[in-house]
Amino acid sequence: MQADDARYLKRIRLKSLNSNTDIASLARKVVEECRLISPSRLPEVEQLLFYLQNRKKSAEKKEKKQIKPRDLTPFEGMELDEEANINSIDDYVELLYEDIPEKIRGATLILHLARNPDNLEELLQNETALGALARVLREDWKQSVDLATTIIYVFFCFSSFSQFHGLITHYKIGALCMSIIEHELKRYDLWQDELQKKKKADILSNLKKEYEKALKKYHGLLTKQEQLLRVALYLLLNLSEDTRTELKMRNKNIVHLLVKTLDRDSEELLVLVVSFLKKLSIFLENKNDMAEIDTVEKLAKLVPCEHEDLLNVTLRLLLNLSFDTGLRSKMVHADLLPKLTSLLEDEAQRQIAMCILYHISIDDRFKSMFAYTDCIPQVMKMLFDCGEQRFDAELISFCINLAANKRNAQIMCEGNGLKMLMKRALKLKDPLMMKMIRNISQHDGPFKNLFIDYVGDLAAQIGLKEEEEFVIECLGTLSNLTIPDLDWELVLKEYNLVPYLKDHLKPGSADDDLILEVVIMIGTVSMDDSCAVMLAKSGIIPALIELLNAQQEDDEFVCQIVYVFYQMVFHQATRDVIIKETQAPAYLIDLMHDKNAEIRKVCDNTLDIIAEYDVEWGKKIQSEKFRWHNSQWLEMVENQQMDEAEPFMYGDDGEPFLQNGDILERPDLFYSADGIIPADGAISPEFFTDFQNGDLLGPQGFPSRYI
Repeated sequence: MQADDARYLKRIRLKSLNSNTDIASLARKVVEECRLISPSRLPEVEQLLFYLQNRKKSAEKKEKKQIKPRDLTPFEGMELDEEANINSIDDYVELLYEDIPEKIRGATLILHLARNPDNLEELLQNETALGALARVLREDWKQSVDLATTIIYVFFCFSSFSQFHGLITHYKIGALCMSIIEHELKRYDLWQDELQKKKKADILSNLKKEYEKALKKYHGLLTKQEQLLRVALYLLLNLSEDTRTELKMRNKNIVHLLVKTLDRDSEELLVLVVSFLKKLSIFLENKNDMAEIDTVEKLAKLVPCEHEDLLNVTLRLLLNLSFDTGLRSKMVHADLLPKLTSLLEDEAQRQIAMCILYHISIDDRFKSMFAYTDCIPQVMKMLFDCGEQRFDAELISFCINLAANKRNAQIMCEGNGLKMLMKRALKLKDPLMMKMIRNISQHDGPFKNLFIDYVGDLAAQIGLKEEEEFVIECLGTLSNLTIPDLDWELVLKEYNLVPYLKDHLKPGSADDDLILEVVIMIGTVSMDDSCAVMLAKSGIIPALIELLNAQQEDDEFVCQIVYVFYQMVFHQATRDVIIKETQAPAYLIDLMHDKNAEIRKVCDNTLDIIAEYDVEWGKKIQSEKFRWHNSQWLEMVENQQMDEAEPFMYGDDGEPFLQNGDILERPDLFYSADGIIPADGAISPEFFTDFQNGDLLGPQGFPSRYI
């Protein structure tokens, strides 16, 4: 009861108030014993007591319903034959100054108070009690596992609320818990060694009594130790909400301690440890710590397991780790692929397992391994079971990655696989499913002929006003169909694709991705002689040159446009158009020394064909190649001279190139028809004839270096 002025405050402690208390009797007793309360206020007192009783009931009910990771069930040995009372806290503190059994009893009584959140505020004000608990834990934790567990449990109750974390930091309980965990893990190793020694000794003596006795004792110790580890780790997990505190734990090797604890069999402890690791794994430094030790190998042993919560949190940790390339490799080597595949049948774990498998499928070196599991038939079934609904992003993305492997693609096409995929993609106009089909179509082999039946369906999508992403994938799929028996001329005419292709070559006419696919498509159909002629007559070659000017900084565009020229110079009709009516050869000469190796390669091959069929362009190409060769040689000589301390260039024998004689007298520097003349100085008679005729260059007018 409280007056308006704090000076007239009178506290009445209700020691006997609980859920079974008779409120009317207790109210009369309060009024009788407290002379400051008038008997006329009995109904008001009764109402207040009723409120307090119901609040206590709701708190107890709430505590029972909560099953969050922060909650701990009472451990064995925490039972009491008396009810803890907040008014007797001073008596409980006194017990902490006695021997170990009394200390355990006093700490247990305080723990029973701390488990009720309503008492935490009052316990917080009692510095004597908290200080005594911290002191006893610091001094006596090695003396009794029960004592250490109980005291840490008291501070764990405070750690469940962020506003009390400062209190735990003040008494340095977190650092002490780290030391205790490290010590207990070392003690566990000693127990294991001792148990193995007992086992060997009993085998040698043909007796099992000593080993069985030691084993029974070991299990008892293990149970108590795991209780201690569990409550200590829970406390640290709560404190790690503050990233600065988590960093301190990391500096004290928390990751290694947690990974070492993964060897235990207690599922409750493992749920906690894996949850803690999952929280830590979102930071790069912690993930790197996990990568340095056998984290993935130990986690792989937990997949699958019957404990649903443990399996779920383990998969979530593996998902976090699977973003790392090296850790993905470890997952494959730990034989997780078939295990994760089997979890696709488990609806509760399917989504997470799918995400991990998707990450593994990103690496080309692992794609082929999926063909040796049941994964592909399962995901295909999942695709077809979706009906007309949109597919999950994870599922279709996973399938796209798998289809990039030839063996996987063959499995996908078995039976009516390709037919079902095409039917679904064209009906739903789904760009992601079409991307999957496009990946399948890129592989060489007999099964590519399966696509002949769908060329018309794909071509029909291009003229329609479909979504640009869908059209891009349709174009890409058609571009992959380099099938000799396919009549591209008929396809272009029937679906009137030439105007579409030409219109979409104009810079800015569409998204760059679509324009690029149009160029690639032109390169594919240009393999056909009649198609190449049709395209040349439509004015596509000048359009390509204009696009080349606009996209000259984009290597992919340049390479694909040059490839179109390469295809067209194979055919007489289009070759004449390119050589005589356009400046394409001049552009190719300009690009023949591009920094991109693929562009240089395609340019060289194209120019070789042009030079073979046109003498005038052949001379220009020959001159440019020779000029470039000489400039490169001179640049190399100048750089070598600048780098050396002496103004001479030395050969492999250590002698300078410039000696008393003239360099032109060195027979080993003469050109032969096949390159440099051998060191013996022998010169063929044909050399002088070629020199006089101006034919020092190789066949087709090229320096022998380029042949």
